[in-house]
Amino acid sequence: MTVQDIRSFNRFYTNVIGALDYGRHLYAPYTLTESRVLYELAHSPRTDAADLRGELSLDAGYLSRILNKFEQDGLIERTPSERDPRRRRITLTAQGRETAALLDERSRESVGALLATVPADDRPRLAEAMRTVRTLLSSGRPPRGEDVVLRDPGPGDLGWIVQRNAALYAAEYGWNADYEGLVARIVADFAEDHDPHLERVWIAELDGRPVGCVMCVRDDAPGTARLRLLLVEPDARGLRIGDRLVEAVIGFARDGGYRDLVLWTNDVLSAARRIYQRHGFVLVAEKPHRSFGADLLGQDWRLDLHGAQE
Repeated sequence: MTVQDIRSFNRFYTNVIGALDYGRHLYAPYTLTESRVLYELAHSPRTDAADLRGELSLDAGYLSRILNKFEQDGLIERTPSERDPRRRRITLTAQGRETAALLDERSRESVGALLATVPADDRPRLAEAMRTVRTLLSSGRPPRGEDVVLRDPGPGDLGWIVQRNAALYAAEYGWNADYEGLVARIVADFAEDHDPHLERVWIAELDGRPVGCVMCVRDDAPGTARLRLLLVEPDARGLRIGDRLVEAVIGFARDGGYRDLVLWTNDVLSAARRIYQRHGFVLVAEKPHRSFGADLLGQDWRLDLHGAQE
């Protein structure tokens, strides 16, 4: 392979995805870079400008011009960071979330149309080739937290949530099929009837594959949201995926007007409990029970969304 081979492929692929005229490609007034910035903001609810610049490897001046345009268009708000007042926290407005969702939908449709031209029997080969390119050009470095993207579920992802919960909890804790039945009911209820403004699922993706998930759904108590089915694959732990998923739920619930965020877990899930504690959840009740073929200590945790901000 020569340098020319790679440059030739780059020219081919940028033409395929319409990178040089991305706005017209998606019928939107934003370039590929601007669309990528919007995507990152939509999937990282609490982002500082410095973090965004580092994650996307953008020049500070270039990113500043993009953010100024977004602010003028009413897509973002900038406030002092809660972690460091010298930094600026960037959040999408309601209009910004709608714009990001529209761009994401059009991008999915565009890629779907491209994939439709590939015979079904050739798609596994295409996917493997893409993984090979990513692996070889990453110089064998281990995955980093910034490689993980939080996104909405696509076709098959809800089924993945059921399958991975059942398999992981059986392998790590010996839980039986009763737990799989519980997860299946939770996921089915969401799939059949949910309010997208008040309920949401996040999938954490690394190198094109799902490695984590979490749900935010309405609780029976008025003004209360419930965090459910937090999961991170064993080989993806240590990248702050669990923290990012919980942060996404907290930000979404707070922006949605909920007063409280609650969850139910079991004391054996120590890693998850440490994440909840880091983000301000308080243990409010404990009760022993026998479920999923095991003797467990169930725990109810609660976060006051109008109390201390993260």
